[in-house]
Amino acid sequence: MRNIVNEPRVALIGHSTTPRGGHVHTLGLGEALHRAGQPVHLIALGERLYREVDLPHTLVPGPRREGTTLTERTLDGIERLATALAERIDEFDVLHAQDCLAASAALAARERTGAPVTVLRTAHHVDDFTTPVLVECQRRAIVAPDRVLVVSHMWRDILARDFGVDATIVPNGVDLARFARPAAVPKPDRFLLLGVGGIEPRKGTVHAIRALARLRDLDPVFVIVGGHSFQDFAPYREAALAEAAALGVEVREVGTLTDAELAGWYEAADVLCYPSTAEGFGLVAIEAMALGLPVVASDLLVFREHLTHDVDALLPPVGNDVALAAALRRMITEADLRERLAAAGRVTAAGFTWENSAEAHRRVYADLSERPSRSLGVNDSAVRSPEVPGRASAPAAHQH
Repeated sequence: MRNIVNEPRVALIGHSTTPRGGHVHTLGLGEALHRAGQPVHLIALGERLYREVDLPHTLVPGPRREGTTLTERTLDGIERLATALAERIDEFDVLHAQDCLAASAALAARERTGAPVTVLRTAHHVDDFTTPVLVECQRRAIVAPDRVLVVSHMWRDILARDFGVDATIVPNGVDLARFARPAAVPKPDRFLLLGVGGIEPRKGTVHAIRALARLRDLDPVFVIVGGHSFQDFAPYREAALAEAAALGVEVREVGTLTDAELAGWYEAADVLCYPSTAEGFGLVAIEAMALGLPVVASDLLVFREHLTHDVDALLPPVGNDVALAAALRRMITEADLRERLAAAGRVTAAGFTWENSAEAHRRVYADLSERPSRSLGVNDSAVRSPEVPGRASAPAAHQH
């Protein structure tokens, strides 16, 4: 543990408490920072965290979903977070947002209060939003903060090219203690391919289903865990499941899990099937590899930063159903390949620790604390939250 005088007080801010990649990153980072002696506090929209944490935190009740549009939920979420942050902004030196809603709220809170805080944003990835308020939220949440972090070289290059932002790369991490006590799960008596992240476009679910249709002679089963998202992917999910039924592919959805349950599925699975079409980093692949599960992913640039085809994973071309089927067939029929990739995968994953990530973040925080925050003008301000019809005042936060 370092002993730095006047170490900056950091608020980690997120728009959700569901176990998606960004929130998993935030909790892992926050706990490592807390263990290292960094003054840090998590503030997030949600009723409860999906797991117990060794991290001071405050939860702000999130927007109502029923009967509301995505635009209304976005603006309401920003307003709720901004209100909570403004009420206690004097407690922090750095507002570290993990998504565009959180960054917009942090910028709005600073603008309203005039507090001399720094706004830092981690851009895990850039979404293909079509909703105008989210498009603008994402843009301002990248260009307006005092500094932007990314977790890969690819996204650093994209932010420089598309937004003119010079981002700093910080590492991701895996905490094996989260998976130390796997729960018993209903393991099928067949070769088990595991998908993590729910059924949605960027997870490449339809490509997995079409590939599995070419493997019916091997009779694998595809189990998909997770699925909570701020956006509504119900039409995609329904179409994907209908196509699976028509092709005779068995897909079992398990839903959102505890860490123990997720560990149980990682342990029960034979291969991780992760044919994403877009990712910020792909933390799921590193988790699986750390636990000794061989991985079939896709040859995304971001995956190739830390995975090597036929060395620690198989990386068929993105969106290529035929190539994905061939890779999965190799995995199913070649036990020695699975063993070789699993062994190499453990070595690769060992390089990603939250302790390393926390140390890199602490250097960023220390550097920011020595510089004045940006003075926001009208054009740089966060997405303002106009009155949303039928929206009640933001409920009070509860602290832990």
